[in-house]
Amino acid sequence: MPELPEVETTRRGLLPYATGRRLDGLRIREHRLRWPVDPGVAGRVAGRDITALERRGKYLIFRLSGDASLLLHLGMSGHVRVVALNTPVVAHDHVDFVLDSGVVLRFNDPRRFGSLHEAGALPDEHPLLERLGPEPLSDAFDGGHLWRISRGRRVAVKNLIMDSHVVVGVGNIYAAEALHRSGIHPSRPAGRVSQQRYAQLATDIKAVLGEAIEAGGTTLRDFARSDGLPGYFQQTLAVYGRAGEACHQCGRALKSIRLGQRATVYCPACQR
Repeated sequence: MPELPEVETTRRGLLPYATGRRLDGLRIREHRLRWPVDPGVAGRVAGRDITALERRGKYLIFRLSGDASLLLHLGMSGHVRVVALNTPVVAHDHVDFVLDSGVVLRFNDPRRFGSLHEAGALPDEHPLLERLGPEPLSDAFDGGHLWRISRGRRVAVKNLIMDSHVVVGVGNIYAAEALHRSGIHPSRPAGRVSQQRYAQLATDIKAVLGEAIEAGGTTLRDFARSDGLPGYFQQTLAVYGRAGEACHQCGRALKSIRLGQRATVYCPACQR
């Protein structure tokens, strides 16, 4: 096969390489991920075809022939590279998906917060997936969903929208940016946000994520670049990472607080 350039990518970028190919084998170099990897999984999936590749939150779902599937959780800092079969292994290269084309999907995870699981014929019913909230860009996610799930809850609204059981894929950057656009203070109790404001927040979450995808590729992850920013989206950030700088809307200095052990930057004038 022609020389393959090394590519770091996510589900959409992996599709041309993975879908319809045979999984010749798994090379598992590190079984001690977030949950121990079953040492027998490699033998059970070898030789199966990859019939589809889907994403659910930070999980990649490999649907395989014979009513089998694999779940790959990317963790906080994990990523998948498309490499040629003879590409040298580097630090934190934990799992290889070896395809019949000679291409390898190589999972690298410095923090080892990712994981690999067998999920059978119905991966959506796997315990790790069945309680996840809707995808943020789907029709199932809107202001009504946020308003209903927030009733009576005292948790900060920023923490609510970052909860994967409420909605998946809204990381720290996107939550802060969407709340600023909506004019909602990140520490406001979720139960004290009106239905009208939740409608605006859902719209702004979709807009922020859409712009990030357009600017930085296909990823919804906060760690798409080595500096922690999603592609080129950092060029348009209004609050994230700008504590002490002037708000683009009102000129007042942005402030920083910690919510859920995460730094959160907001405008004390624009966000209430």
